[in-house]
Amino acid sequence: MDRPILAITMGDPAGVGPEIAVKALADPAIYADCRPLVVGSPFIMQRAAGFVNRPDIKINAVGSVGEAKFECGVIDVLDPGLEKMEEVVPGKVSPIAGDAAFKCVVAAIDLAMKGAVDGTVTNPLNKEAMNLAGHHFSGHTEIYAHYTGTKKYTMMLMHENMRVVHVSTHVSLREACDRVKKDRVLDCIHIAADACKQLGIENPRVGVAGLNPHCGENGMFGREDLDEIAPAVAAARAEGINADGPVAPDTVFSKMRGGWYDIVVAMYHDQGHIPMKVVGFVYDNEKKEWEAVAGVNITCGLPIIRVSVDHGTAMGHAGHGNASELSLVNSINIAAQLARHRK
Repeated sequence: MDRPILAITMGDPAGVGPEIAVKALADPAIYADCRPLVVGSPFIMQRAAGFVNRPDIKINAVGSVGEAKFECGVIDVLDPGLEKMEEVVPGKVSPIAGDAAFKCVVAAIDLAMKGAVDGTVTNPLNKEAMNLAGHHFSGHTEIYAHYTGTKKYTMMLMHENMRVVHVSTHVSLREACDRVKKDRVLDCIHIAADACKQLGIENPRVGVAGLNPHCGENGMFGREDLDEIAPAVAAARAEGINADGPVAPDTVFSKMRGGWYDIVVAMYHDQGHIPMKVVGFVYDNEKKEWEAVAGVNITCGLPIIRVSVDHGTAMGHAGHGNASELSLVNSINIAAQLARHRK
């Protein structure tokens, strides 16, 4: 019973989330590491078991965490009051599906905030569908921040020995440049160092990416690196954090891959996401399919644990049963590790 309880959202019911959840939870190793509980629709999860050709998997609808069996071969599903699930069409964006995905996330957050579960893992939701349903958030991260009352937070992507946090995420590139301010960069350095410590890295080496080409070339290509990023790094070093930067953004990730840094602070969404996905997402052109969709997304700075798959709803694959569960398995493993550390 010392295995942490993890609430796993099914994601958008029209996407691949339910299918990869069935695939992941068919592995006995998951149950040896944690006690998983899916927050979602029993109907959708049963349908997903059929899509992935696992009719042997039983769906156990529960009304509370205390009713869950936590046995491999039986997927415990807690329904937060979802409606019209039989109308959800795989691969089709709809307000019904978006509303369901949103409600699952809010329910999982509530369980964690009340201490009923030790952590949460999220499957992908569709931002368009969620907004069509009237829930105007730009993504999971913002939902979690809102419902936990968190002001200082950031997204961390993780794959193998590569980790990255972001000064800004879901904003325009023009706005992202304006958000590169000393205080925010310093907050992200603090969050990055703390996240590494929670993962067992005692003295993390934090590489801080520059914003402009060549870190601005002494102001020739912009002054943000000189006026905002460098002072934040200096302040972090004065506090005893092993921070380095600004480092040219076109080399900082190769240096982390080579072992120079344990984590990188990126200045905006794509600066951090592109190198992580180049490494974690592998497409087999001969087979015309994804060989690996790896990596996880952790929201740092929250009072609760949230780990997510690092990919979208893959609507084009929904209902076919061929989506890879690797990122979800990685997410569950990391969430369990973080939960044990917090305990």
